[in-house]
Amino acid sequence: MELPKCQKCNNGTLIPLSDYGQDGASVTFKAWACTNPDCGFSLRVDKGEVTYGKRIEPKH
Repeated sequence: MELPKCQKCNNGTLIPLSDYGQDGASVTFKAWACTNPDCGFSLRVDKGEVTYGKRIEPKH
């Protein structure tokens, strides 16, 4: 599968991330994140609502 190039930085690749829903069901491609740490672009789907642009930060 060829992954899309990040349109924000044109340097990273958008990679798909999966998660589990509220009932424990697998949610494939729930989010996409740029591999360029200086960019941090993300796109995600939460309860049918698409959000994007929030920078990915490490969780401490």
